[in-house]
Parts: sequence; structure tokens; C-alpha cells
Amino acid sequence: MFTTSEDELVHRAQHGDRSAFAELVRRHHAHVIGVVYRLCGDPHLAEDAAQEAFVRAWLNLNSYRPLMPWRNWLYRIAVNVALDTLRRERHTLAINQVPEARDRQPDPQALLEQKEREHLVRQAILALPPTTRAVLVLREYGGLSYREIAEALDIPLGTVMSRLSTARQRLREHLAPWLAPQEVPYE
Repeated sequence: MFTTSEDELVHRAQHGDRSAFAELVRRHHAHVIGVVYRLCGDPHLAEDAAQEAFVRAWLNLNSYRPLMPWRNWLYRIAVNVALDTLRRERHTLAINQVPEARDRQPDPQALLEQKEREHLVRQAILALPPTTRAVLVLREYGGLSYREIAEALDIPLGTVMSRLSTARQRLREHLAPWLAPQEVPYE
């Protein structure tokens, strides 16, 4: 089975091929939603922001230059849309609206503990300043390297490392009272 490369899809999309852009959206939609959700904490806002990010990407596609991967360029747009959304909202967003995955044979106590941990981690992440949260989310949930984060956010590499260190430290401090030492994320 032949799979079209991302570079070819971008090139075709830049020349007006909507099906090529639709394929790019299909390939990146879930990741963009995940990153934006972790930035804003609301699944409905995340869906709206992701859609807006793809619209902005389509409208600005001709400004994309392959100096960085298209995914990073798209994440830059998505993060900016999410931060704009947060600025517009100016209030704490609901963090309990995400449907949780169901186990085939759920242990009610284990499920309750897992939901509580997930809630605590979501709360701690949403309590971070937006710029620090963006770096953490792109690294831990987006899987971007430090250099890719620097490119996506247009900030120096040292700033990425500093913000990531700050985010991890704040998470440790915020979560320490509730989690056993071996459960504190990002250690």
C-alpha cells in the first residue's frame, strides 16, 4: 500500500488540493485535539479550537515553509488558538467533562482511584501558567523534542528547558500531598 508523504500532501494542499489537506487533517486531528484539550481543559473548547487551528492552517498554508516539520507549524497554530481561547474565557474551565475509557472488567475501587488521579493531574496542569503549560503539553502529550517545541512556540531552546523544568517542579509540589512518591509524574 502506497502512502503519500506529508511533504507531498503539504505541497499539493498549497496548490489548492483540498483532499490532500483533508488527509493532513485526518492524520493530525487526534493529536491536535489532545494538545489543545490539555491546554484548555474543556473538550468542547478543544474541539472548537482544533477546528479553528485547521481553518487557520488552511488559510495560511501558503506562508508555510518547510524549514520545520508541518506538524510543528500546525502545533504552533493550535497552541496560539488555545491560548487565545483561554484569554477570551478568563475563567477556570471545567475539567470534569472528559469521558473516561472503560475497562472490560473494571474494578470499581481501581477505577475510582484512577479517575481521582487523572482529575488531580488535570487540575495541576490547568493550574500552570499558559506558556509553561504549553511547553509541558507539547513535550509530554504531543511528543515533541525540545528543539521542536522551541520551533513550534518560536522561543529559545533554553526557555523550553526552563519552562519544562518549572512545570515539572510545580506539578511535583501540587501533587505531592495526594500521590505516593513513586506516582508523581515526570520525575
